[in-house]
Amino acid sequence: MLKEFKEFAVRGNVVDMAVGIIIGGAFGTIVQSLVKDILMPPIGLLLGGVDFSDLFLVLKGDGPYATVADASADGAVTINYGLFVNNVISFVIVAFAVFLLVKGINRLRRQQAEAPTPPTAPPEDIQLLREIRDALVEDRR
Repeated sequence: MLKEFKEFAVRGNVVDMAVGIIIGGAFGTIVQSLVKDILMPPIGLLLGGVDFSDLFLVLKGDGPYATVADASADGAVTINYGLFVNNVISFVIVAFAVFLLVKGINRLRRQQAEAPTPPTAPPEDIQLLREIRDALVEDRR
């Protein structure tokens, strides 16, 4: 059983999948930073200085809270719709990046399928037999 697991674990597809998961996690972190630190501040500024990460609705708790962290520290129950908006934007960016990646891969596959492969030269022994055949045909004439 250990031998079978080793064969499975070192098979190319499993290793490729592991690399993809690791790179995907790193890409997700980059996209989160892009949304949180670069895209949302100007959007919030255009909408009157709104910080989307601090948009929330208090369902249960005392008094007004300035941030989600303040509400959580006080034990308030909140709906954090601003964080949801950030996550939706992150998802759209990741989905678009994956779309572009798949589109590029499909284009490369189509180009490979369209490009005809040049015929390979027959082996040397086949060429020799053809020459002999052709010489015999010439001798008969």
